[in-house]
Amino acid sequence: MPAPFRNCPGPNRRDVLRFGSVAVASTALGPLTAHQSRAADHTTNDPAVIFVWLPGGPPHQDTFDMKPDAPAEYRGAFNPIRTNVPGIDVCEHLPQLAKVADRFAVVRSIAHAFADHGGGHKRFLTGRDPKEPTGFVNDHPMVGSMVAEVLKGKRAPVPNYVSIVDGGRQQIDVFSFGSAYLGPQSHPLFVVGDPADAKFEVRNLSLLPGTEDKLKDRLGLLDTFDRPLTGPDLAGRAEGMTAARGRALDLIGTDTAKTAFDLTKESAKTRERYGMHRYGQRALMARRLVERGASWVTLVLENATPPGVGLMKDHCYNWDSHAVNCHIFEDTRYKLGFLDQAVSALIEDLYTRGLNKRVLLVVTGEFGRTPRLEYDKATGRPGRDHWPQAQSVLVSGACKTGITVGSTTAKAEVPKDRPLTPNDLWATVFRHLDIDYNRTSFLDGTGRPMPMLPHGEVISELV
Repeated sequence: MPAPFRNCPGPNRRDVLRFGSVAVASTALGPLTAHQSRAADHTTNDPAVIFVWLPGGPPHQDTFDMKPDAPAEYRGAFNPIRTNVPGIDVCEHLPQLAKVADRFAVVRSIAHAFADHGGGHKRFLTGRDPKEPTGFVNDHPMVGSMVAEVLKGKRAPVPNYVSIVDGGRQQIDVFSFGSAYLGPQSHPLFVVGDPADAKFEVRNLSLLPGTEDKLKDRLGLLDTFDRPLTGPDLAGRAEGMTAARGRALDLIGTDTAKTAFDLTKESAKTRERYGMHRYGQRALMARRLVERGASWVTLVLENATPPGVGLMKDHCYNWDSHAVNCHIFEDTRYKLGFLDQAVSALIEDLYTRGLNKRVLLVVTGEFGRTPRLEYDKATGRPGRDHWPQAQSVLVSGACKTGITVGSTTAKAEVPKDRPLTPNDLWATVFRHLDIDYNRTSFLDGTGRPMPMLPHGEVISELV
């Protein structure tokens, strides 16, 4: 997977505005979409999704699908512990999640056929087999972009679709987050950097002092350019452009959006419960955003090191725990400490605030890891390779909880019962968002209608 590079403090004012006039101009001049769109104002009943993406692929048998009775070369170094739900065990390095198992479900039988990171990302995130099994450029839109397109008429005081990532990881094709034929108007607003860093800020979400008159002049010029679009076939598009521009201006013309990203508004106790590290503070920011009306917030959780701490020896930047990359048990134990704190705090907070009634939390990577351990010849370090034939997904909030769905064979190799695909997960997510995915389609670059999902059924155990 691509390595991180330069740091970036956050979206600039141009990024915010492009989700208004420029983005809608792309829609007006590009392929039309054929789908059912819900254009409702934000209410406290709006469904939302927090999507925690663990790129690289966390080991399912070392987290939520422990196999203590398997041979040593399969079961690994970790032991299971009981949770507060009888019959559900998790890894010993997830003690805080074990205390809230009654508030989440684990799906243990999702599988697909693409073992490369690029192919795995594209297959998992788009619901389709990619044309190329490698690379991160999508043939079809990522699920977040599909949701953003369907809900583009929704008004909220914060951006509707946000992705929170490490510095240098905000390019749309780093994680196959591309929108393909939907165009850039359905890209997420990237929030870049470590929110736990004292120097972190999301800049340019408000107008600079003294620029109000200049903004009025520029808006007048844009209106002049828009007039040719008001012909008989494009009148509706021009109106949509004006409305979207208004929403973009709402973001930078008021303090609401800026305040939503400001974690200093939270108490020290709350921030510390989530953890003063990038995993925890991103999770807290996601809660603040969905609380204020965002429909989809993606958290990319890779490097777990706190501010000022470098990557340690035998550790990997993301969850790609090959023996040549890291010592899988040293690395996973370290990451799980941060993940356990952040996700358990988020689950508790969603329930305490009543957000669990309308927010669905999904935690996953693109695939699991090989059942049998591998060893690096040079160092002797243990690791696991890519394994799309089985993986575990945690789901919490607006779903049935305190359960497991499906199971794998004795060595965590393949689904034993209730085999599922990523499409079944997305069908469940779309249902939660009140999107009729079976009757929703988009026009691709050739003008053909493409269904939101080519196949997939709601996971009945979760609804």
